[in-house]
Amino acid sequence: MNSTSETTHTVLEVEGGKLCWWQCTVKGGRETADLDAFELARACEALGAGEILLNCIDKDGQNSGFDHFLIGQMKKSVSIPVIASSGAGNPQHFVDVFKATDADAGLAAGIFHRREVGIEEVKAGVAAAGIPVRPI
Repeated sequence: MNSTSETTHTVLEVEGGKLCWWQCTVKGGRETADLDAFELARACEALGAGEILLNCIDKDGQNSGFDHFLIGQMKKSVSIPVIASSGAGNPQHFVDVFKATDADAGLAAGIFHRREVGIEEVKAGVAAAGIPVRPI
């Protein structure tokens, strides 16, 4: 995309001046919708949603960390809590997302199901970084 006038979606500038928008997907990313993530989140908030679970399909299962830019922008877009999801591979990824964004919570599944990382290990790492953690 070369300009924001090419679409009606929320367009943001990312690394290197590249313009992009975050398209919503369904069915595990197999089908797309002509709807951007910010538009959907604001609509859900207006309809009474109490929080947003923000899953970035590009990061899902990658174990490379959360999409800090997307999470940070979503926090600016809505007033309800945002839960960061997709990309966690180790405890430091949780520390990083809480330090880099105003995420209200972080979620992981695969690393726990596969027993690659324990929940206690993540909570200990986050607490050691001085970030408040709920007890188990």
